[in-house]
Amino acid sequence: MQSTFRLSFLAVISILLFASCKKTNKQGRYIPQNAAMVMHINGKSISDKLPWEEIRKQTYFQALSSDTSISTFMKSVLDNPENTGIDINNDMMVFMVKDSTGSYIALQGTVKDKAKFAQLQSQAHPGGTTSENSGLNFYSNAKTGTGWNGDKFVIVTDMPEMDMMKNFPAMPDSSGNIAPPPPAPSVSRDMIGSAKNILLLKEDASMANNEKFSDMVSTNGDIHLWLNAEQLNANNPMIGAMAMVNFSKLFEGSIMTAAVNFDAGKIVMDAKSYAGKEMTEIFKKYSGSSANMDMVKRIPAQNIAAVFAMNFKPEGIKEFLKLIGMDGLINMGSAYLGFNLDDFIKANKGDILFSVGNVTKDSVGKPGAQFLFSASIGNKEAFNKLIAAGKKMGQEKMGGAMPSVFYNLNENLFAIGNNKEAVNQYINKENNSNPPFLSSISGSPIVGYVNFQYIMSSLRNDNFKDSFGLASLDASLKIWDNMVVKGGEIKGDAATQHVEINLVNKTDNSLKQLNEYAGVMSGIMNSRKKQQEAFWNHSDTTVAIAPVVK
Repeated sequence: MQSTFRLSFLAVISILLFASCKKTNKQGRYIPQNAAMVMHINGKSISDKLPWEEIRKQTYFQALSSDTSISTFMKSVLDNPENTGIDINNDMMVFMVKDSTGSYIALQGTVKDKAKFAQLQSQAHPGGTTSENSGLNFYSNAKTGTGWNGDKFVIVTDMPEMDMMKNFPAMPDSSGNIAPPPPAPSVSRDMIGSAKNILLLKEDASMANNEKFSDMVSTNGDIHLWLNAEQLNANNPMIGAMAMVNFSKLFEGSIMTAAVNFDAGKIVMDAKSYAGKEMTEIFKKYSGSSANMDMVKRIPAQNIAAVFAMNFKPEGIKEFLKLIGMDGLINMGSAYLGFNLDDFIKANKGDILFSVGNVTKDSVGKPGAQFLFSASIGNKEAFNKLIAAGKKMGQEKMGGAMPSVFYNLNENLFAIGNNKEAVNQYINKENNSNPPFLSSISGSPIVGYVNFQYIMSSLRNDNFKDSFGLASLDASLKIWDNMVVKGGEIKGDAATQHVEINLVNKTDNSLKQLNEYAGVMSGIMNSRKKQQEAFWNHSDTTVAIAPVVK
C-alpha cells in the first residue's frame, strides 16, 4: 500500500514538474501553429513611448486628417484611436498564414468598446454584411472578414498575392522531368470561416504552447518578430523542382525570432535563429570563436565607413554542402579551375574581413571608396591553387585583364581590393589604425559596424542640384549615427544576433525620434510634390521646403 502511494505521489510530482517546466504564453493563443510570420506589438509600451499627441503633431498626420474624402467617423478615429473600440494599450498580433486556399493576413487584439468596434467595421469596410454564428459576431466583404466575441477580435484579409510563386515556370528535376506547378486555389476564401476558425482555435493547435514562441514573447521587447522559413516556403515549386539539390534542408525547422526595443538614443534588436536537427548539429560543431580584431586594425583607411568580420571553422562548409547535396557539383566545377573542395577547406584558416573606407566624391558628385577583402591562410600551397583559379577566371571573363583589382599576401593573410597601396599596406603593416568602435564589436564570431554619419557627411554637397535631396540628407544626418552588429554564438539550440542602430540624440527614445524624422521627411516630400505640380501646371508658385526639426 505504501509502495503504491509512493509511486502515485511521484507520478503526480513528475506531472507537475513537467507542466511547470513547459513554457506557455497567452500572446499566441489565437495564432495557428503554422503561422509563417508574426509580429507582436506591445501596445502599452508603444503608447508610453509614443503618445498619440506626438503623432498628431507631424506633417504626415496633418495631411491625412485634412483629407476631405475621409468620413466623420474615421476622422474621430484619427483624433482618438480609442474610438475604434480597440484596446490600444493591450497586446496586438499581426500574422500571416499559408493554407490550401492561398494566404491570409490577420490582426488580432482586444475589444474595449463593442459598439464602437462594430461601427469601425461598417465604416472601414463598406458594403459588407453582418452575421452571428457560434456566439460570435461577424462582419465580412469579399476581401476581409472580422470576428469578435466578448473581448477578442480578429480581422482577416485575403492575400492571394502571397501565392504567386505557384505561377513560376516549372523546372526539370534530377531526371530531366518537368513537373507541373501545383494548381492555383479553385475556390475563394470563406472570410467568415477563416475568422471563426481563429477565434475557436484549440489551444493545443495554437502558438500558446510553442516553447520558442514563448521564449520570444517573454524577452523584453516593444515589438516581437517571428519568421518561420519552412512555412513561408511551403509548396514552393522552385524548391521541389530542384530535387538534385536538397535545399529543403535550408528551411527545415528554420525559425527566426527577435525582440525589438526603442530605447533612449538607439534601436536594439536581439534575435535567435533556429534550424533543423542536422543543420543545428553543424552549427554547434563548427561555429567560430571571436572574429579577428587584429585584421580590423590592419585596415589602412583613415576613415572606415563599414566593416564586416567573421570567424568560422572551414570544415563546416564541407559538411553543409554535403547536407544539401552540393559537394559533388562544387567539386565538378572547381576541378576545371584546378582545385577541389578539400583544397578550399585547407586553404582557409577561418577568418574573413570586408571593409569600405575613405569615401569620396569626384567633381561631378560621383561617389567612390576603398574596398578591401581579406582572408587568413591555412595551407599556403592550397591557397595558391585558389589564387591560380581566380586568375584563370579573371582572364577568361575580362580578356586577360582585371582592371583596378589588386591583391597581395604573406604567410598568414591574403588581401584583395581596388587600391594597390592600401592592399600592400594592409599586408605589410600590422597596426594601421585603432578604430574607436573596436571594443563595441569584439568578442563574437560575426561582427559588423557601419558609420552612417561618416558616409552621409562624405557624400553631402552644398551644390546638390536637388535641394529636396539635400534637405533629406541633412534630416538624416541629424538622426542616424552608426550601427553595431554582433552574433554567431550558439546558446542552446539557437544562434544569437544583436543589432544596435545608434542615433545622434542619445536622450530621447528612438520611437519618438523616428516619428519626428517621419514628419520631417513627409514635409520635404510634400514640398517636392507641390513644386512638381506647380511646374506641370506652369505655375509661378514659390514653394518653401519644410523646415527640418532640430
